[in-house]
Amino acid sequence: MNVIPSVDLSDFLSEDPIRKQKFIDEIGKAYEEIGFVALKGHFLDDTLVKNLYGEVKKFFDLPLEIKQKYEIPGIGGQRGYVSFGKESAKGKKEGDLKEFWHFGQYVEDNPILAKDYPDNVEVEELHEFNKVGKKTYRMLEKTAKYVLRALALHLGLEETYFDKYIHNGNSILRPIHYPPITQEPKDAVRAAAHGDINLITLLMGAQGKGLQVQNHKGEWIDAIAEPDELMINVGDMLSRHTNNKLKSTIHRVINPPRELWGTSRYSIPFFMHPISEMKLDVLEKCVDENNPKHFEDITAGEFLNERLVELGLIKK
Repeated sequence: MNVIPSVDLSDFLSEDPIRKQKFIDEIGKAYEEIGFVALKGHFLDDTLVKNLYGEVKKFFDLPLEIKQKYEIPGIGGQRGYVSFGKESAKGKKEGDLKEFWHFGQYVEDNPILAKDYPDNVEVEELHEFNKVGKKTYRMLEKTAKYVLRALALHLGLEETYFDKYIHNGNSILRPIHYPPITQEPKDAVRAAAHGDINLITLLMGAQGKGLQVQNHKGEWIDAIAEPDELMINVGDMLSRHTNNKLKSTIHRVINPPRELWGTSRYSIPFFMHPISEMKLDVLEKCVDENNPKHFEDITAGEFLNERLVELGLIKK
């Protein structure tokens, strides 16, 4: 597969069982073959997207000393600001050429869980930043819920199988700024080749060249979305839970050609995580003679902790 398939969530949400099944089949096939789709028909409207990018650019344009006061020690970068070069891909020494922000879950109806998660960080200088971030978080979480419902049906599970695990899940909205490149990068790229940790990732801002996906032959292919599309991929948690039936695909963000070094790039992924207690044990429906169980039993919380240590964001 050398192109990223495009699907339309409005097919799944329609009252037409044929259209609904078409969406389930298309997204299931794409995730078994390459692990990425471009999705139309999501819950983000143009005004919200425009407002979010406006606020994100304003934040990253703030002086470094102001941004750094929102870098909170001791929480592994799970909320607030993470400065340039702090994060590296698994197995890479060089930090990625990016800075980013984390919005986390806005817990409802569960005071114990609310105490477990770090608080979201309020930016005093930008009155709309947190409000727009929260609204975007909610719309992407809603979109992700229906994508997971389609995947549950594709896997032969009950449609709302994932609902109880993603309600108040440990999801993250991450606006990323890749600043202009000012000198020849030694071995660093904007985001080194990696797989995502979570269930699924919904990516805003994949309209220009930069994001690349590795297909089964090991070839890198460009993943470019239309302006009204989100790029959505399978993460390692879902791949593990389905015994690699659904593929978590390695992807990267390459540096632009030299003539574009002076430009910033912005992208905004939403990492859909479940609650920490979710068991990622391989689904029985995904094990057979040809595909024996590949993974040990583990919870989502244990798996996340392992990966944050590997990324250098928390210490053992």
